[in-house]
Amino acid sequence: MKKVFFVIIFTILVSSPSCFANEYQKLQNLKNVEILRRPKTSTVNNRKLTKGRISSAREASMQTVNVDDFGAKADGRTDDSQAFKKAWSKACSSSQQSRILIPNKTYYINPINFTGPCKSAIKLEIRGTIEAFPDTSLYEKSQRRWIFFEKVRNFEVYGGGTINGNGQVWWKISCKVKKSQPCNDKGAPTALTFYNCTNLRVTNLRIKNPQQMHMNFQSCENVEASKLTLTAPEKSPNTDGIHVTKTRNINITNSVIKTGDDCISIVDGSRKVHATGIVCGPGHGISIGSLGKNGAMDHVSNVFVNGATISGTTNGVRIKTWQGGSGYAKNIVFENVLMHNVTNPIIIDQNYCDQDKPCQHQKSAVQVKNVVYKNIRGTSASEVAMKFDCSRTVPCKGIVLQNVHLTGKAGGNAKAKCRNLKFDHRVSSISPRCPLMK
Repeated sequence: MKKVFFVIIFTILVSSPSCFANEYQKLQNLKNVEILRRPKTSTVNNRKLTKGRISSAREASMQTVNVDDFGAKADGRTDDSQAFKKAWSKACSSSQQSRILIPNKTYYINPINFTGPCKSAIKLEIRGTIEAFPDTSLYEKSQRRWIFFEKVRNFEVYGGGTINGNGQVWWKISCKVKKSQPCNDKGAPTALTFYNCTNLRVTNLRIKNPQQMHMNFQSCENVEASKLTLTAPEKSPNTDGIHVTKTRNINITNSVIKTGDDCISIVDGSRKVHATGIVCGPGHGISIGSLGKNGAMDHVSNVFVNGATISGTTNGVRIKTWQGGSGYAKNIVFENVLMHNVTNPIIIDQNYCDQDKPCQHQKSAVQVKNVVYKNIRGTSASEVAMKFDCSRTVPCKGIVLQNVHLTGKAGGNAKAKCRNLKFDHRVSSISPRCPLMK
């Protein structure tokens, strides 16, 4: 009955007539705000990604490259990495458009790089399961990555298959689990990485039990990520669902993310990031940051989250920055979000400190400004449902709150804690309220 209730509420929220363009039209009254636009539609094979697969005629003209034809065994013992590499080389070097087929079997592979640019567009159809060998020594030279795509254009990955990182062996030796283990750069690899890719579509895939992050989009442009199911246990360390860094024009849609860290994390250099229809939890919520660590100058802008159900997470929608950094997180909208039993439903933390020793107070900070929270409802697992812990020297500016209603677990009152911020004049229909709100 509870599931039906939340599905109904989520449907009502997502069907709200407000849209991103209208919301940002209101923001134009704020000083020095850039105009936010939806990311340009990416193209694969000179066709809109939103149109789905290319026409059947073109599909028929594509060559099919089956990994089995290059020696893949799928016997649960053999390393099929070389067969995968040969299949990729065949498709990438061909002037004819190619579909690389991974049949409905289970293939084990070691760390592997698929490098472009290729002579023509490629589709990778994963019907079966790709698994990682549970031997950490195999990754000593992999630079913290397992399956890695680099410099590929007009590329589509799909098929309904599964990528299984067999991450259990990595989690138990993580410094966040095994406290005697030092935290350093020789950590676990990301399961699936796209680096410097353009016009990319990733859809209808499952990733489970990654060694660390599920999926990383780094320095990419024009990306569609949709119908993804990303799962790892709640206590699995650093298993972010979708990590976005230095990437622009990315749409993340209609995906279910259950993990041990951020469902979606958006970090430095990312702009024009849209996330819609996201089911998140367990995990750490949808996060921007952390930004500004070790004095870094970081920038994130033009982020739009619309239509999310967040359940049982440590955070809901969060912006986190370290002291001592610089740059900005600006022009951000969180809209039509349903929270259920979330510990920190709304949080801005400009004093983020993810270390055992207390962080020393510093004057410089990443600027957080022009952030909209609209149509956000649900329950808080903690007494404080809304927390704005902003910098004394670089306070948060242009914070807009509209139709935000958060209660305690049993429907009781929740609290708001707010310091060092300036609200926009259009704060309306808010519960709980900060003492400084008029």
